[in-house]
Amino acid sequence: MNLFVANWKMNMLREAARAYAEDLGAKIGSRALSVELVIAPPATALDAARDSKERWTIAAQNVAAQIEGAFTGEVSARMVADAGCRYAIVGHSERRRLFHETTAALAEKLARCREAGLVPIYCLGETEREREEGLSLQILTSQVQTLARDPEQEPLVVAYEPVWAIGTGKAATAEDCSAACAHLRSLLGSRPKLRLLYGGSVTPENSAHMLEKGGVDGFLIGGASLKAASFASIAGLD
Repeated sequence: MNLFVANWKMNMLREAARAYAEDLGAKIGSRALSVELVIAPPATALDAARDSKERWTIAAQNVAAQIEGAFTGEVSARMVADAGCRYAIVGHSERRRLFHETTAALAEKLARCREAGLVPIYCLGETEREREEGLSLQILTSQVQTLARDPEQEPLVVAYEPVWAIGTGKAATAEDCSAACAHLRSLLGSRPKLRLLYGGSVTPENSAHMLEKGGVDGFLIGGASLKAASFASIAGLD
């Protein structure tokens, strides 16, 4: 089943989140869905974004690398699981770049997700400079090593997000995406419950072609997911 994840990032107060949920719920109605929908709101809006009819699930945008303790401001994987999350995003390029998250820290976050019963949405992708130097596949191979200790039989979502395409309006081509995903599938072929997503300037205009030709099982969507109509369109719910 294809998976569509709305990553709201640091947007939406609770009132707006509730209005979004109402709007998305109205668009879905009572139809049986053939896709899986996930919303990743800011932590303050987890409850507001929830659907009482369970037509979509909730994800955390981040979790702490530690289980618990004196870490002011951090939110643990167990806490977000207790708040009703099913998924957690780990390793988004903004976390790597802006907050300097290391490979070792990401491996710990993956472990905390598994301990809490969360399915990780593990993000990876090359920068523009790495792409220009022909290092894209080498970078992906390196980033996959963070999953070395992650249980292979457990469900896993990997989101290919080329850094040069995130929030730039410059999406990867279907050919770019297909090549990257083929490489990732070759590296992760022993995982029976793997789904690969693409993220990076996904829009209702380019999503259908990318889904058909890009070798992906869905999308991790940023800016275009901030409106329920746009998110629903990308998920094929028009």
